[in-house]
Amino acid sequence: MNLLVIGSGGREHALCWALSASPLVNKLVCAPGNAGIAAVAKLAKVDPTDRDAVLQLCRDEHIDFVVVGPEAPLVIGLVDHLEAAGFACFGPTKAAAQLEGSKGFMKDLCAKYGIPTAAYGRFKDAAGAEAFIRKHGAPIVVKADGLAAGKGVTVAMTLDEALAANAALFSQPGAEVVIEEYLDGEEISFFALVDGKTALPLASAQDHKRVGDGDTGPNTGGMGAYSPAPAMTPALQAQVMDSIIMPTVRAMAAEGAPFKGVLFAGLMLTKDGPKLLEYNVRFGDPECQTLMLRLKSDLLPALMAARDGVLKDFDLRWRDDAALCVVMAAEGYPGEPRKGTVIAGLDDAAAESDVVIFHAGTTAREDGAILANGGRVLGVCGLGPSVRAAQARAYAAVDKIRWPEGFCRRDIGWRAIAREQQS
Repeated sequence: MNLLVIGSGGREHALCWALSASPLVNKLVCAPGNAGIAAVAKLAKVDPTDRDAVLQLCRDEHIDFVVVGPEAPLVIGLVDHLEAAGFACFGPTKAAAQLEGSKGFMKDLCAKYGIPTAAYGRFKDAAGAEAFIRKHGAPIVVKADGLAAGKGVTVAMTLDEALAANAALFSQPGAEVVIEEYLDGEEISFFALVDGKTALPLASAQDHKRVGDGDTGPNTGGMGAYSPAPAMTPALQAQVMDSIIMPTVRAMAAEGAPFKGVLFAGLMLTKDGPKLLEYNVRFGDPECQTLMLRLKSDLLPALMAARDGVLKDFDLRWRDDAALCVVMAAEGYPGEPRKGTVIAGLDDAAAESDVVIFHAGTTAREDGAILANGGRVLGVCGLGPSVRAAQARAYAAVDKIRWPEGFCRRDIGWRAIAREQQS
């Protein structure tokens, strides 16, 4: 088969890395890709949000199956556009992608179908949102309604912080804001493949959203992750499937927008049980890197089964080892990152035992030098019999990378390691 993967981040590198190992794959193309993806796939300089250009690429490369990685092409209806032209795709339609494209849509769906989530208000005017914030006080959560690359959320611990976040969001024309009750607990990522009516749970993972050690500083797209997440016990997984995932699958079908693809639930484990923070309609990044490292099964048949609506009797096998990903980001992230700096030592780092490095924001010069070309630039991953062992391998590789303009957190996996020490 000829495959096309859409995207250029660490998630797409991990997907290409996994798909390139499938015996079913004859040719693998990635648009637009990055310097790391070039080692396993042919790169095509096509804008993922240019639907006609992607369609022409599918025709030129005789593509049999398309895997859409990032959210933006999904939200604008790339899957609808390609499927209408006869190209099979993994990913939700434009209507189904509203689960991520509009936080207001997601919250209204939860309210209508009784899916546990935080209490909320939805506003199109700054004054109404401000009045809601003042009424409920802090801590409180202020969210941009649309896509914001993982950075449109402010967990405001003070009233002033909440009001400032609200004012900043409404400074943009046509803004809509969701104000949510603050939920206390441990946050966890839950993934399921969905075929429109059936959901197949994937391995669990835990992300680290804050930019600094100790979960300090502003939210980012994710500074690291590990899998499995010890907090996700078999009993909790069954509860999440029964109370959140399957009700959502049924709700989307009832709304005339059946969901096919990856349903990525951001959950808060509260004293009252798991509650839905938000949905993403694609693999998480950097969680995807850890999942692909642990997946023993061929990924491609699973993605095809989700698209074809035949997941009912499907199963996947996972490695017992833990995987941990440390994100190396460019100076200035999550603000304006410094681009064009040279990254050295990647070969030495990748030579470490049980280490894989996924590129998230890189480009290559003609002389072969690797340059930073984004905010989150590398995902340095380690495998091991425990999260602590995987962490040690990942950081040993990080320490071999020579990139003065880059930085990372040094505490990825701290919750799981604390649990391991107690057991």
